[in-house]
Amino acid sequence: MKKWIIRVVAVVVIVGVAGLVVTAMFMDSIVKKGVETVGPAVAKVPVTLESASVSMLSGSGGIKGLAVGNPEGFKTPSAVKVGEVSVAVDAMSVFSDKVVVRSVKVLAPEITFEGSLKGSNLSKILENVQAFAAAEKGGSTAGGSAKKLQVDELIISDGKVNLSLTVLGGKSATVPLPTIQLKNLGQDAQGITPAELSEKIFKAVLDNVTQVAGDVVGKLGKEAVDAAKDLGQGAKTQVDKITKGLGGLLKK
Repeated sequence: MKKWIIRVVAVVVIVGVAGLVVTAMFMDSIVKKGVETVGPAVAKVPVTLESASVSMLSGSGGIKGLAVGNPEGFKTPSAVKVGEVSVAVDAMSVFSDKVVVRSVKVLAPEITFEGSLKGSNLSKILENVQAFAAAEKGGSTAGGSAKKLQVDELIISDGKVNLSLTVLGGKSATVPLPTIQLKNLGQDAQGITPAELSEKIFKAVLDNVTQVAGDVVGKLGKEAVDAAKDLGQGAKTQVDKITKGLGGLLKK
């Protein structure tokens, strides 16, 4: 009888281990498919991912080549491109109702801000994310039962912003993105949903990008006023002075 019990337990363990191995083998593709399926549903724009790497044992993982497209009506190729994102997760929490994410590090994102300070591609994406999160909270989407998250720390560093603003008159500008750090998200028992997390991230990004864009526009305005004082040299000289005053920031 004891031998029979031992054999059953052995079979269960073997099947369990085999299941973990098979899951691990396909986890990378599952994550990739999940990002490319959930992303467009939440943001209402194309989302693609080159690859994902996940270790169930260590709880570490990462994604490469994330690209978030633009809403309809915008001309620039993409809104966000990220070369690499690393994630550290409490491995045991994956099997609970709330996944505990220890850290998320977004390295060197390239963000394109197209439009104006009153309305842009990023603000439109944020509106889409907010609408999805609200509908999800109200239980009117399939994501209402989505697994909850806790994110202890999220850092976005070494990023740059490509400005394509109407006020720049067809020219573009590339400026650094300040480091963004979010902490203690979803610490309570309810946690936050992936859509709510996306909303917080996009809100932080938009706030920082808008500040950067405002600084550029403000500097442009100051240089325009200074150049306008020199009316005797004509309009062309004024434009040249504005461009020179921006220290080569603006590009064709």
